[in-house]
Amino acid sequence: MINAGSNDSISKTERDFRLVKQILESGNRAAYSQLMDEYFEKVYTRMLKMTSLPGDAEDLTMEAFNKAFSKLDQYTPDFAFSTWLYRIAKNNCIDYLRRNKKDNDNMVNQQEAGVGITAHELANQLPSPEQLMINRQETHLLREIVETLHPKYKDIIKLYYFRELSCEEIATQLDLPEGTVKVRLFRARELLYNIMSKS
Repeated sequence: MINAGSNDSISKTERDFRLVKQILESGNRAAYSQLMDEYFEKVYTRMLKMTSLPGDAEDLTMEAFNKAFSKLDQYTPDFAFSTWLYRIAKNNCIDYLRRNKKDNDNMVNQQEAGVGITAHELANQLPSPEQLMINRQETHLLREIVETLHPKYKDIIKLYYFRELSCEEIATQLDLPEGTVKVRLFRARELLYNIMSKS
């Protein structure tokens, strides 16, 4: 039984390494998708255990995949892809939890010290009229770009960002598995980033 298990993990490691090579050599989208399909729920479950917040767990899962995919050239088949991915996800989550705790501690300390924000400080934090104009233009451009996407990506972006539905709500509305919604959302974000960075 033990030998069968180890053979299983070796074949999975080899399969994952082949997928990584395909991505590095040709940017193979199907290979990205296979790795996402295989590990999304597993990473999400770990992030949920660490944060206890579904929204944060989802964002941290996406961040983990983004970080892993941007560092794929550093992955070696000396150990399982899942181990490498989980380590990235865990470290990222620990950083996030530390930052969050620091922000919360600072807020509590300010409240305890009776430090209130002044009107001048608030005015400095608010966007200027010029910045508001730029933000509006960027939003308009983003909406135009979204309209050019394939319907399966366009619908998910509109529901997630413009109507602010959760992945679970989108899955129900579009009658899709939640994992598929997450994968499409990830790909749609990637597409938008690539288009926006060139425009």
